[in-house]
Amino acid sequence: MFNKSIIVLAAGAGTRMKSDTPKVLHKISGKPMLYYSIKEALKLSDDITVVLFHQAARVQAEMEKYFSNINFVIQDHTNYPGTGGAVMNITPKYPKVLVLNGDMPLIQSSELEKFDIDATIVMSVLELKSADGYGRVIVENGNVKKIVEQKDANEEELKVTTANAGIYQFETKFLLENLVKLNNNNAQKEYYITDLIEMAIEQGKVLKPLAVNEENFKGVNSKVELADAEVIHQKRIKKEFLKAGVIMRLPDTIYIEEGVQIEGESIIENGVSLLGNSKIINSHIKTNSVVEDSIVRDSDVGPMGRIRPGSDLNKTHIGNFVETKKAILNGVKAGHLSYLGDCTIDEGTNIGCGTITCNYDGVNKHQTIIGKNVFVGSDTQFVAPVNIEDDVLIGAGSTVTGNVKKGELYLTRAKAKTIDGYFYKHFSSKKK
Repeated sequence: MFNKSIIVLAAGAGTRMKSDTPKVLHKISGKPMLYYSIKEALKLSDDITVVLFHQAARVQAEMEKYFSNINFVIQDHTNYPGTGGAVMNITPKYPKVLVLNGDMPLIQSSELEKFDIDATIVMSVLELKSADGYGRVIVENGNVKKIVEQKDANEEELKVTTANAGIYQFETKFLLENLVKLNNNNAQKEYYITDLIEMAIEQGKVLKPLAVNEENFKGVNSKVELADAEVIHQKRIKKEFLKAGVIMRLPDTIYIEEGVQIEGESIIENGVSLLGNSKIINSHIKTNSVVEDSIVRDSDVGPMGRIRPGSDLNKTHIGNFVETKKAILNGVKAGHLSYLGDCTIDEGTNIGCGTITCNYDGVNKHQTIIGKNVFVGSDTQFVAPVNIEDDVLIGAGSTVTGNVKKGELYLTRAKAKTIDGYFYKHFSSKKK
């Protein structure tokens, strides 16, 4: 099935990000940038090696949350810095090896498949209106004849608009034979992978340019570029859902993370955030609501509802300013201004405004279980753990501290009292 190995370069610190977080761990649509390079690489190969150095243990631990079949190597950065040094001491499994960058989160496997060209080196290039700031690639009769950095280019070479896109495919035999010949005789005292291009040209090898999509090969080196890349990635995510039949109001205002699933003719209104591994099935998520790591099926949420991790809503109405957390709600109505955490509530139950499940005692979390056809009056507090059976009425303003049996009325309000004329006595005494 596979015919190539893939090396992903992820050793750099990314100083231009101005952050203590390694560059490749900065997130786009909820996942680290490096995640996307590996994800796309796995569609093409079962031999993936990720090269690490800066905060290597942290980067590896993060990637192992998502992938279990990746090889990790630590670059000998002290003795062999640079991109050439990064690919040393790796023995690829297949006859060809593709070298990717971990800071290109928009890369797609469909673009990488185009590297299947018969050549010693296939070099990705960008055809630009202006290549200012890029290294130039000189192509003659369909073959790469020279690469030159902008600072070293002559007047004629500066007119060339074919630029180096930074991804290469090598014949493994050539790579292993020539890596040992690299040197660091340059201003930066680093070993450059681009020197292999010069070696191949000198040896009369076949080098083919591959024109690629600039958007897919966009590198991220600053937080400005990170934000720009996320905009592109978000458009891709939403386009696929729209094509699948999801309705979106003002898609540019909606944020959907990688891993979210939306099924059926769901409606997603403006300002909505869908996070983590949430799953939305035939549901209506209204303006400015947030759903995180939860399942919402045949239900509506919001506007301004918050569904926190571990919630599972089925045929349920969640209104404005209602928050759930680890809540399993089946056929429930919670119209407004309530907190439902660590609870299970069954069908036909109505949750009144201002209801709270008091699930935390300062040390542990406790469960509130509410059965079918329960009417919960406004401003009710359930002090967990409590179990409310079916067909129960909870009076408004009650604090429920124990279990309630089927068919009962539960209320804790004090008896009402009136004092005739008290208003006039109260204010007349203040005036005096």
